[in-house]
Amino acid sequence: MKYQTQKVAYPFFIAALLLFAGQVLFGLLAGAVYVWPEFMAEAMPFHIMRMSHTNLLVVWLLIGFFGATYYLLPEEAETELHSPMIAYIQLGIFVFAGAAALVGYQFGIHEGREFLEQPLWVKILLTISFLMFLYNGSRTLLAGRRTAISMILMAGLWLAAIFWLFSFYNPSNLSLDKMYWWYVIHLWVEGVWGLIMASLLAYLLVKMSGVDREIIEKWLYVIVGLVLFAGLLGTGHHYYWIGTPGYWQPLGNIFGALEVLPLFSMVVFTFYMFWQGSRNHPNKAAILWTLGCAVMAFFGAGVWGLMHNMSWVNYYSHGTQVTAAHGHLAFYGAYVMLNLAVISYAMPQLRGKLPYNQIRNMWSFWMMTGGMAFMTFTLTFAGVVQTHLQRVMGENYMTTQDQIWVFYAMRFGAGIIVVIGALVFLWATLGKPREQTPKGAAHVAAGSADG
Repeated sequence: MKYQTQKVAYPFFIAALLLFAGQVLFGLLAGAVYVWPEFMAEAMPFHIMRMSHTNLLVVWLLIGFFGATYYLLPEEAETELHSPMIAYIQLGIFVFAGAAALVGYQFGIHEGREFLEQPLWVKILLTISFLMFLYNGSRTLLAGRRTAISMILMAGLWLAAIFWLFSFYNPSNLSLDKMYWWYVIHLWVEGVWGLIMASLLAYLLVKMSGVDREIIEKWLYVIVGLVLFAGLLGTGHHYYWIGTPGYWQPLGNIFGALEVLPLFSMVVFTFYMFWQGSRNHPNKAAILWTLGCAVMAFFGAGVWGLMHNMSWVNYYSHGTQVTAAHGHLAFYGAYVMLNLAVISYAMPQLRGKLPYNQIRNMWSFWMMTGGMAFMTFTLTFAGVVQTHLQRVMGENYMTTQDQIWVFYAMRFGAGIIVVIGALVFLWATLGKPREQTPKGAAHVAAGSADG
């Protein structure tokens, strides 16, 4: 680790991992309701479980992005972070606001808009925290070297903050509400978060592949161009049935299909760089998460998204378990695995250790990825059967749900594996490192040099 202020990232990663554990546990509770419909019905209704699950997901991912930025920015800018104190205060505000919202949900205190259920005062605190982060990061960036990686990363985070402001606008007209709601939800996860993903992948490739920075940055510009070109108008594939003008159907079909291109290019980019690279980096677990992130994001966000975002398919599948299958694999592949890749790379250096507990870390990779893949398949089959019975044959919703119960049971089993895998990751990352050989230290010293 070259700069002392990179240590600021450590509490961010700790907070992110603890919230990650909470997120998957709430997800397991919600999955249990599909198997046993009366499960905790009075103590914690399903909508509260799901709300807690999705909100924890977004909060811990953002905290992970903040920590990753604080870790890489001093290296990229070749200067210390502008203000560690601002970073710690910002983290405290963000965690407090997220925790307060979570506690409030258990008592029915929420605004009801999916993913944006936070009360107004919580949204204001989150915005203040986000602005503190942007000030701190931007001052650091402007004070030192500006690379393609750091500039694109900060651009993605600035745009994320700008689109977040639409969460404050809640019009009474439902069609208008959904149109602007997607400005946050889609333009985050299928738009500007793509810039964050591409830049963090590029940073990991610079550090671990040995390929020249100039080559990686050229690829990065191409991917970012594709993300913005397809992702912005790709919002149209959410506008088919909410009362917007009919021209959104061809726009949504065309640009929704094009969203596969940047995701496929990330797969080619990542594997090609490691194939061309000359560096035998010792942190094999971080390499595995990096490669896995590109692959699973392509299948989850790209392939599974394309399966049902064409209007003639979406007409039947909209709101079924096909959507849930896509959402789970897309978030896991694109952003959960990305954060876990950065944490796997950075934590040994933040703790002053060599890459440690790698076998345990890689076990967690295969458990979580295998469990999520199986969960995606079961939800996909459930969604196909649901679409046929409910939308084609005309059966009512509850009769259909009874007939796809077996898929929910299998999904719950897969969820148990994912939770165990997440806990193993925490054990591998935060647990006591095993003894390392002096030979490994030389490899780490060589591998930490900038490419």
